[in-house]
Amino acid sequence: MKKTFVFAIATLWLFNGCAEQPLSTESPTLAEASPADQAPACPAPTPHRACSDTVTPTFDADGTLWIVWANDKHVYLQSSTDKGQHFSEPSRVNAEPEAVASHGEYRPKIKADRQGNLFVTWTQNLEKRHSGHIRFSRSSDGGQSFSKPVTINDDPNITGHRFDSLAVGQNGEVFIAWLDARDKDKAKAENRPFDGSAVYFTWSRDGGQSFQPNRILAPHSCECCRLGTEIDSDNLPVVLWRHVFDGGIRDHAIDKFVDWDTPGPVKRVENANWKIDACPHHGPALSIDDGAYHVVWFSGTESRPGLFYTRSINQGRDFSPPYPFGAAGAKHPHVLAKDRQVWVVWSEFDGNRNIVRHLHSGDSGESWSPAETLATTTGKADDAFLIGDDRDVYLSWQTDRGYRFVPLTQ
Repeated sequence: MKKTFVFAIATLWLFNGCAEQPLSTESPTLAEASPADQAPACPAPTPHRACSDTVTPTFDADGTLWIVWANDKHVYLQSSTDKGQHFSEPSRVNAEPEAVASHGEYRPKIKADRQGNLFVTWTQNLEKRHSGHIRFSRSSDGGQSFSKPVTINDDPNITGHRFDSLAVGQNGEVFIAWLDARDKDKAKAENRPFDGSAVYFTWSRDGGQSFQPNRILAPHSCECCRLGTEIDSDNLPVVLWRHVFDGGIRDHAIDKFVDWDTPGPVKRVENANWKIDACPHHGPALSIDDGAYHVVWFSGTESRPGLFYTRSINQGRDFSPPYPFGAAGAKHPHVLAKDRQVWVVWSEFDGNRNIVRHLHSGDSGESWSPAETLATTTGKADDAFLIGDDRDVYLSWQTDRGYRFVPLTQ
């Protein structure tokens, strides 16, 4: 978990490339941890999610909540049938230990298909700084066992294959996108310039048993900002990322796929014209509902820094004027849209506490309620995320007081 800073201080670390920063945060005001989730002294005698910096949730088709987290070189899985009140005992995803990235923009991911199969990805840290492999494992027996992990990137070099993003199609297709430095390395060897990294992808048509060859989606992405990846209503992938445009401008771009093998034209989401020769370590977020793309992001432009929301109702060809939200120092927004309702959460720091704030729109992003505080902490905490099942929306937040899974719509 990391430590936040007010905006004037936070901007200083942007110029340190991909350097991680610790983000601070106490127990949420809306929910206390259950007795089983009280943080033990870490390292604990047995693996415990409270000893992990990140927790990532998903719901399966039956409404079971699944979470993954990393501890002591393993990815662990737990499930809950009562919306996070109680969890099963942790079970290992990877039987053999390996260096699992689990902090900041890095975190293991989990998704489920309609048949109950579970898919998990993570980044394996390698010996070279900022290098890694994208790893994948699947379970076809409801999480009782997992396949031997495989490396998804088909470039074996010890370089940057990182910040994996996972989505599952309506027919069980498994789509993985990530940031990849292979083209930057090649350009460097040939003494050619190459800005940033690149977005690569692959997908599986057989539920993760095999994957298509790696393909490039777009060159010149930011090196260390998370991706937003979703499946559109026509069952095709949409990928959102911070792009490096001409002149070192690091604004956001989006790509709606033509088919599972073919990205469409890259479309620009914003025109903030943030020129910075470093990675801000602030990735965007994407949610798709009823044909509308809902996007949130952070920008550090001198003229208009902060968090922003926009939407597209024509599959990313055009976007609404950016809507600003959040106070100075606001960071890492996340968005979830469902049945024309839109929720946005983000973190702020008031000099003593990390604060999770949220906005809600009841008309698909056309208008917004006043911002409200959801939770606060003076300890350590991860960024805040949103997740929904077929009825409700929840806040997912890992803190040093334990994992918080808070209903927002009940």
